[in-house]
Amino acid sequence: MEDKKKSDLFENWATIPNLLSFLRILMVPVFAVLFLKGHYAWSVFVLALSGLSDFFDGKIARRFNQISALGKLLDPVADKLTQITIAVVLYITFAKAEDKLVKAFSWIFLIFLLKELVMIVGGAIMIAIGLRPSAAEMPGKVATFAFYVIMILIIAIGPEIGIFGQFIPNWLMIILVCISVVLTITAFCSYIPGVRRQLREKKEKKLQEQGQEDSQQEEQ
Repeated sequence: MEDKKKSDLFENWATIPNLLSFLRILMVPVFAVLFLKGHYAWSVFVLALSGLSDFFDGKIARRFNQISALGKLLDPVADKLTQITIAVVLYITFAKAEDKLVKAFSWIFLIFLLKELVMIVGGAIMIAIGLRPSAAEMPGKVATFAFYVIMILIIAIGPEIGIFGQFIPNWLMIILVCISVVLTITAFCSYIPGVRRQLREKKEKKLQEQGQEDSQQEEQ
């Protein structure tokens, strides 16, 4: 059974969308190293390439019917690794900021890291007990879009690191990040009803099976 699952996972894996997803994963450490070494322009370039590959891999997969089980796994993994890395490098950067207000609020970036870690662990537990992690709903898509827009704005024109100039004042940056945090928490909460529904259905199915077994034993 386990071998069958592995074969299903790697069935039709050699596709352009999967190659793009692999490249996105490889871009994560490249972005982190460039950013932490202060090469912000190059790090944004790598991040832009990652975003473009994310856009095109989905388009290509649907257009040429190259959707695969491995692709469904790689795409969210690449997304989560990218978001975690962006949050971590910004936390490290602003934790060393000269401005006291920015430094005091640098911890807020760790909320994104915490959310993604909870999602990863929660998804693994769900798979382990036979449940299916829910696909991203509209709140999740909105939160992801807002996250990337706000983080790119911070890197491009934010305080301390703006590669095109520091046009966003400290207080506005904090407000924007707080908005992204609220959207992220809202998106996280939107998954809870789906998980509860699956748990309820699993419990009902188990009770039905138990009832059928009891009925068969009584007939015997």
